[in-house]
Amino acid sequence: MASMLRQPIALLSFLAVLALTACDDGNANRLNSGDIAPAFTASSLGGAPVRFPDDLRGRPVVIRFWADWCRYCENEMQAIERVWQRHRERGLAVIAVNAGQSRQEVDAFIGRIGVTYPALLDEKAAISRQYGVVALPTTYFVGADGRIRGKVLGEADEATFERLAVDLLQ
Repeated sequence: MASMLRQPIALLSFLAVLALTACDDGNANRLNSGDIAPAFTASSLGGAPVRFPDDLRGRPVVIRFWADWCRYCENEMQAIERVWQRHRERGLAVIAVNAGQSRQEVDAFIGRIGVTYPALLDEKAAISRQYGVVALPTTYFVGADGRIRGKVLGEADEATFERLAVDLLQ
């Protein structure tokens, strides 16, 4: 019985990945380590514009792409919060870019999970497309020089975020 259930779940997972890939019009960035992180401007929950990299120039930055329907995002965003709290005095910045949801949805989710790093709105998912995000969560680790130093696609634990953040700060 369990194997019969796994097959449909595996098929559905495959179809979801295929659908995300099919939405790629061929123009999505394929960002890799060493590439310059694309610049963008987005509104914070408070309404103030955040310009990346200008507002964070010279600082290592973790850019987290997420949505409230992503089943892994909540725990990971809380893990990133703990890592950020340990290293923010050393200059680590974290920005959480919501992929395609409204201000109300983002505000409710951020309030419920209690993270305090900036949450940015990407209501039309333009920044997500600019970064080539095809699955959530996706997290980029950008050095103080503006170059991508690492990327986590999918679920990761706090130890992984800690290791990548410490590497960024070196």
